[in-house]
Amino acid sequence: MRPQIPLSFALLLAFANGCSSPADDPAAVSANFRLEDCTLRGASGLTAVAAHCGTLSVPENPAEPDGRHIELFIARVRALSLDPPGDALTVIAGGPGQASSEFFADYAGAFEAIRRERDILLVDQRGTGRSNALDCPAQQELESEDITPAVMRAATRECLAGLTGDPRFYTTSVAVEDLNRVRAALGYSSLNLYGVSYGTRVVQHYLRRFPERTRSVILDGVVPMDTALGPEISLDAQAALESIFRRCAADDACAAHFPDLATAFATMRERLDTSAVQVELPDPVTALPRRTDFSAQDLAVAVRLLSYTSESVSFLPLLLHHAFHRQDFTPLAAQVLMVSEQLEESLSYGMHNAVVCTEDVPFYDPGAIDRDALEGTYLGASQLDALLEICALWPAGLIDEGFKSPVASDRPVLLLSGTADPVTPPANARHVAQHLENALAIEAEGQGHGIAALGCVPRLMAKFVARASVEALDTDCVESLRPAPFFISFTGPAP
Repeated sequence: MRPQIPLSFALLLAFANGCSSPADDPAAVSANFRLEDCTLRGASGLTAVAAHCGTLSVPENPAEPDGRHIELFIARVRALSLDPPGDALTVIAGGPGQASSEFFADYAGAFEAIRRERDILLVDQRGTGRSNALDCPAQQELESEDITPAVMRAATRECLAGLTGDPRFYTTSVAVEDLNRVRAALGYSSLNLYGVSYGTRVVQHYLRRFPERTRSVILDGVVPMDTALGPEISLDAQAALESIFRRCAADDACAAHFPDLATAFATMRERLDTSAVQVELPDPVTALPRRTDFSAQDLAVAVRLLSYTSESVSFLPLLLHHAFHRQDFTPLAAQVLMVSEQLEESLSYGMHNAVVCTEDVPFYDPGAIDRDALEGTYLGASQLDALLEICALWPAGLIDEGFKSPVASDRPVLLLSGTADPVTPPANARHVAQHLENALAIEAEGQGHGIAALGCVPRLMAKFVARASVEALDTDCVESLRPAPFFISFTGPAP
């Protein structure tokens, strides 16, 4: 099996002057465009939402308004109310590299209570979806044994050569200008902003740049502005996995059926690191038999992908136990194949590179990176090394002055976290909240990455947006959320 190597990290950062534009002035924005009936489809391909869609032409380089333009894809899902207020909710996806229109189509139910009163505004961030997506060539999939520095450099050059735009202008600093242009063009006085994962970074920077145009903010799976993502990924993933093992050990049914889970996982890693096993399974697209190798790297990918949500965590112990004791890696391999191919379809890796390698990698402190600690995790240091290799070749992108400083604001902010999140743990939200005067942080016990669609959270978000206030927001219902029970067999959890 081929592990996904995202050719999506890499930018030597050259601090540019703050990106300035007349985007906050409605008179400076052309509203000469039409929204027509359309259907938004989710990344899963299984969901669809009726909307009105159009495009807005914007300069690729903000400093050259008469230069090359690109088209931003815009979608509006009208409020059910006949008299909606002049402030829409905009939903911003993560990745970086996922299209917000696709994300919304997959999770529209989480925002339906808000849509009763307000329009939903969606903008595919430049470089994603239908906004001049910066997709890399198919060579982003590399055989694990071929991942050498020379191969990574060659793949990065091929990625850059195949891009449809100048990656210097596809960063968060430019994207928030785009969003404000769209707001002005559609006549909204202000926005209520929801962001998930990387989308929380976009939301925070929009709040910093355009506070008077921000009515309320929801951050789901929080990325602090002053954090350089990368070195902590393996450590957070390891902590989440160990938490899963502890929860299984504390669960009578899980502990009885899978008593040696941590040991089994460690033993499998060692064996697969020495010699991959061959697996045959149906291709998720063609259904034809597909023979592939399953390596220690594939095991790591499987575990990381399955640790993102409570639902997928629920059958991780079963899959690990089944693979170890029956030497049948097919169920694990199927998970990797399905999710990896879906991610490849939904993420624009060139845009991902443009963001991460401008806003993260250049801010690494080599002296603070504990490589021994990274090597002691199941993900290891290979991802970090790949980032550094790719970033050495990527062109420098635009970044606003002070971009990496925390955002201070008096606007109402609701911060959402899952205590079992393997990539944006609750400590991130608590750190961000320290700089906010009007904020409330909510933690859902045992839940993973992104909790907007869980239980009573959609109702809480709707009440928060309606009032634009965290005061008197009753969050007791979140305490009733429980992680999905562990599967003890392929038929389900214990009775």
